[in-house]
Amino acid sequence: MAVANPYSEKLAAVEVERRDVDVLGASTAYWVYGSEDAASTIVAVHGFRGEHHGLEPVVAHLSDVRVLSPDLPGFGETPPIPGRAHDLDAYAEWLTGFVAAVAPGAVILGHSFGSIVTSAAVAGGLHTPQLILVNPIGAPALEGPRGVLTRLAVFYYWAGAKLPARLGDGLLRNGVIVRIMSAAMAKTKDPDLRRFVHDQHDAYFSRFADRDVLREAFVASVSHDVSEFAPSIGTPTLLIAAERDDITPIEAERRLAAAFSCARLVEIPDVGHLIHYETPAAAAEAISRFLAPSARDTR
Repeated sequence: MAVANPYSEKLAAVEVERRDVDVLGASTAYWVYGSEDAASTIVAVHGFRGEHHGLEPVVAHLSDVRVLSPDLPGFGETPPIPGRAHDLDAYAEWLTGFVAAVAPGAVILGHSFGSIVTSAAVAGGLHTPQLILVNPIGAPALEGPRGVLTRLAVFYYWAGAKLPARLGDGLLRNGVIVRIMSAAMAKTKDPDLRRFVHDQHDAYFSRFADRDVLREAFVASVSHDVSEFAPSIGTPTLLIAAERDDITPIEAERRLAAAFSCARLVEIPDVGHLIHYETPAAAAEAISRFLAPSARDTR
């Protein structure tokens, strides 16, 4: 039975076009949402195991904004970077090249693992007038409130890479495990919204190129966090954090905001690590306020 998308009506009103561009020797697939003459342009980077669809609910609530949303190398419709380990350096270099090719000077947005990639790239020299981090990974994953589960995840991805190919791939794409991950992150009590969240993860959470890329990206995601890069970022930054995030608790997000030289923290109640699915309107409202000329003029 088809699961209803609660944001489909708003999303249907947004212009969208799929494009490709060569970056680091491979073709990056990306989607352009909104008009060419929009007031602002955002390059939006999704999280671990996701792809561009995950950020569409937020895009649907943004008005007068053009959003370029690529699939990370090795996920969705973008193939792996040839001859490279998919570590944080590779992803940051890829993002810098992608932005230079399609939208130099754009506002940069990252969700979850994307917050680490974007922060590393900006700290490393990627120019952007503003940086937006949604559900930022603000502290080491192994030290979070679900550190034990993170250690289990480390074993899960290690086993998936070490088992014989068929068994390992099957483990990593197992629908029951994907559903457990989805249920652990979802906080909404709305049954229709929960079904939508689970359907999204069922559809897109296993669209990775191969188990080696997946494990390399996972290692990058748990070996780094935004706090490593915050002191080196002078760019005006918006952090959109969830009060019930199990990966980075809100107290750590508050400390993270203080580590930036110019940052604004917006806290969203009654949601966890899935702001982009469960409270996209609140996220979009915070983004729109941050992008407004009046907000920039007061910095």
